[in-house]
Amino acid sequence: MQFSLPVSLGALLAVVVVGVAGLVGSDMMPLETTLMMVAPSMLVFGVLAFALGMKHGEYRAAAVR
Repeated sequence: MQFSLPVSLGALLAVVVVGVAGLVGSDMMPLETTLMMVAPSMLVFGVLAFALGMKHGEYRAAAVR
């Protein structure tokens, strides 16, 4: 499977949506807390991890040559 930027970001968004849906469905915390605090922090962490992983992959690909 070839990963392009839209496919990769779509997979990231799907993981965040599944995580938030699981938290909302399990009634572990109020809905407002989940949507206003947890969901944005999951998105920010996911984007940061994605960017770091992408840069590390570019570094590894350049080091192999």
